[in-house]
Amino acid sequence: MDRFVSTYTMRLDAKGRVSIPAPYRTVLAKDGAEGLYCHPSLAEPALDAGGNRLIGEIDTLIARYPPYSEEREELAAALYGTSETLRIDPEGRVVLTETLKAHAEITDQVAFVGLGHKFRIWEPERLKAHLAEATRRVRELRKAIGSRAETTRGEKE
Repeated sequence: MDRFVSTYTMRLDAKGRVSIPAPYRTVLAKDGAEGLYCHPSLAEPALDAGGNRLIGEIDTLIARYPPYSEEREELAAALYGTSETLRIDPEGRVVLTETLKAHAEITDQVAFVGLGHKFRIWEPERLKAHLAEATRRVRELRKAIGSRAETTRGEKE
């Protein structure tokens, strides 16, 4: 498995550590990541996390803009400037910094949700609401795609 998949909910321990789900640790190890790259999501009250593929995606995104352009500088500040490399201890745990926890409004539990090349860390109730809305949108999209497919088929006949 080389993708982050599924959803896991974990508790922070008394020292503020949280265990990264074992399947996610396996993906990170295969990716060659020495730690966990983590930054506040630009779109959600959550954290984007991953290994070298996540950093590679950020590199590719930023490289699309000309050097020294305002867009490139802003993206670099928003992504590299807020990223943290969290050390994974021998038991597979990390400590989320107060800055990261504040962005995601995390207190005592976190939910990990796989997004393929990266995963997001959420406050569990916020993730539930997000997934409900995402499911609703996907259902609407499916209906719209189905309608277009029917229209296209009808035009070909």
